Amino acid sequence: MPPKRVTLADVARRAGLSPTAASMILNGRPDSRLSADAHARVHEAAAELGYRPNVAARSLRTDKTLTIGFISDVVATTRFASGLIRGALDAAQRAGHVMLVLETGGDPARESEAIGAVLDRQVDGIIFAVMRARELFVPEIPATTRVVMLNATNKKHPVSVLPDELAGGASAVTLLADAGHREGIALIGHNAETEKGLFRSTTVEHRISGIRAEMARRGLRFAAEESCWDWEPHHGYDVTHALLERRSDIRALLCMNDRLAFGAYQALAEHGLTVPNDISVVSFDNDELASYLRPGLTTVGLPHEAMGRASVEILLAPGAPSGGRLIPMPVIQRASVRARPLDHAPV
Repeated sequence: MPPKRVTLADVARRAGLSPTAASMILNGRPDSRLSADAHARVHEAAAELGYRPNVAARSLRTDKTLTIGFISDVVATTRFASGLIRGALDAAQRAGHVMLVLETGGDPARESEAIGAVLDRQVDGIIFAVMRARELFVPEIPATTRVVMLNATNKKHPVSVLPDELAGGASAVTLLADAGHREGIALIGHNAETEKGLFRSTTVEHRISGIRAEMARRGLRFAAEESCWDWEPHHGYDVTHALLERRSDIRALLCMNDRLAFGAYQALAEHGLTVPNDISVVSFDNDELASYLRPGLTTVGLPHEAMGRASVEILLAPGAPSGGRLIPMPVIQRASVRARPLDHAPV
């Protein structure tokens, strides 16, 4: 026979108090007016007996299951975006909630199954997360279910958490401008379809808009813009190599992500150029490899953990959630930008 479940009445009996008093203490009621000794006796009794609250019974009383559904494409199994889950788990734990994590691989059929699974468990809300920020299709969900889009957007569910790419783009330009770079700056990774296509990313357009706005504000122009379809190291290598074959006046590279910068480092080395003595490099994302490059890569990071925490906080906040939240992108300064003397006062 399985051991008998320890009840609240058992705890109250061991502590010498009524079940109502024990319940008020264990539930943290600030208006209980019970003595510190009573609190100590109840918590000691609960620990000795191995008492665990009956979540099912509590959910019937409060209409809350203290459970969150977290549905993602490949966030759970992808190292780069796993900070989204870490941040969400941290916030859920602090709020006394359990988080059910389901991964779909981007398969629509598995997405529908995942939604059904969390709704069957009567979660208090659902967070939809994707590794690469984009407009996300979501199957039908009851209107009474709270939904937050994490690193994604959806017209039917407008509550979202995204990185502030507009300000992040401006920060990258500021890093170069403050170091004295005004000429010979090349943009690596420009691609009109990547910047504007919802299939690719909903945030990249904001990143490039922030870059261009800050360049214009400072009266700067790119010496070259190198386009590539994707942002992997070999693309960065290829376009940087081709650029250096054509131009000898390049003094700084602004790469659209760290993986492009990784390839650019290799091309620069093959051309006998060093970072940052000959050419400064700034990029985005703060991929783990950025800290392993030598010299370390200065980058504008994606605030994945902060985004994950914010998604849970918004989901559980009193009242109906509305609108979106932009999370600041931190500047991680390493050693890939060389300070150069200014020929005139900075803007």
